[in-house]
Amino acid sequence: MTPSPTPQTILILGAGISGLAAALAFARDGHHVTILDRDAAPPAATPDEAFEHWVRKGVGHVRHSHAFLAVLYQMLRDHYPALLQQLLDAGCRELTFADGLPATLRNAYVPDPADNDLTILTSRRTTLEFIIRNYTAAQPNVTIETQTRIRGLTVDTTTTPPTVTGVMSETDTQPLAPRSADIVIDAMGRTSQTPKWLAANGIHTDEDKAPCGILYFTRHYRLKPGCTEPDRGTVPGAGDLGYIKYGVFPADNGCFSITLAVPEIETGLRMALVNPDTFDKACLALPGIADWVSPDRAVPASKVLGMGQLESRWRNFTDDTDGTRHAKVLGFFAVGDAAIRTNPLYGRGCSCAFVEAHALAATVRTTNDATARPGLYATALEADIRPYYDNMVKQDLASMRRAERGVRETSKRSFKSRMMESFAEDAVTPAVRGSLPLLREAMKGFHMLEPPMDWLQRPANIMRVLLMWVRPKFTKAHLYPPKMGPDRAGMHTLLSATPAQA
Repeated sequence: MTPSPTPQTILILGAGISGLAAALAFARDGHHVTILDRDAAPPAATPDEAFEHWVRKGVGHVRHSHAFLAVLYQMLRDHYPALLQQLLDAGCRELTFADGLPATLRNAYVPDPADNDLTILTSRRTTLEFIIRNYTAAQPNVTIETQTRIRGLTVDTTTTPPTVTGVMSETDTQPLAPRSADIVIDAMGRTSQTPKWLAANGIHTDEDKAPCGILYFTRHYRLKPGCTEPDRGTVPGAGDLGYIKYGVFPADNGCFSITLAVPEIETGLRMALVNPDTFDKACLALPGIADWVSPDRAVPASKVLGMGQLESRWRNFTDDTDGTRHAKVLGFFAVGDAAIRTNPLYGRGCSCAFVEAHALAATVRTTNDATARPGLYATALEADIRPYYDNMVKQDLASMRRAERGVRETSKRSFKSRMMESFAEDAVTPAVRGSLPLLREAMKGFHMLEPPMDWLQRPANIMRVLLMWVRPKFTKAHLYPPKMGPDRAGMHTLLSATPAQA
């Protein structure tokens, strides 16, 4: 790493994970960073206090399940080892490749050094943010100002293109006033108002949008004194039954969370799962997580937390209609959900934020030409994130179609659709559940270490998958996932949920 030859004054709007990631990335290069955050500082000294008492109105999903994929774990390990150690000391968990093996491969597992690069870091989101925030605030060239409200951008429209020169901000004790900076970074998340403020100055951003088609319900639990997490069984701790998706997230200090994700079309289930007793009843009906929430093992530590109105979104602050990226605005960039919003199902939000922050810092390090930076940054995001974004949008569309078929109780599909489903269920799934090398290859895409489908384009891998596809089902029956729970009608009956109308 070579520090930027020209230190910049950086204003970062928002102190969530994406804002903290940007602060760390720029602080490493010697820039002067100030974070402006709308919320108060955490009234906490421990992770448990942060979970119980920290109010984060600016981060609506702060108490939903979170995990750092391997791409982010590696960034912490390689660039911020002291921060990683602080996270581990606070109780954050390293979940290794071996921890996630299906039952079909556990006895055959032989460790490989490369498996160390497939580690997940998991914890309560409040713990992750609390520790990262304290570490970031301790950096000599970073300042975090709390309870600061951003009311607009200051823009010099005499330049071509226009240049953001700072923000208008206020606090309870300081009136509305301008704050200047060389670079302003929007890390205010999905509800950021900066597109509106830019538009007021004649700067219009482009957006790609796609529905996620799903709602999330999360509940936190704490292990009872003397109890441990259940042993891994044959049914995985995460699964997809079509009408519902589930996942268990081991966390810090004897805590864990369960997330149930329901298609938007499943109105009856959506209404039923808000009730804590019904949520627990649904969990107990799913073998992969039933042992976790057993009343003999754990007690609830939160209400049921919902999250909806989700869409995938990619904001573009450059114009590339002629094949060359031209900046629409100078001195302004966005990271995290303010730039690229993803379906939380894939667990990529925090990882994307760190990737974006480091790409932006690298862009500024590469050139002092303010007119070149927006194009370079946009090109980096296209290379580093677009493959995962496009793949996610495609998978979400397939999931919505599957959910609709379940509600309509129809199996009518095109030949192409049936073949694609068979390829996934009868070829890819049993192939990776029966081969350690294939599973390692597939997990690289999951962890954002390479484009998500690259592993299936390698001749040796696709040959293994195709050979699995043509095998008679009885010869590979042991490689199919076990039954993950009741069918849709059975779950509706169990929960006394009103079935959705076709």
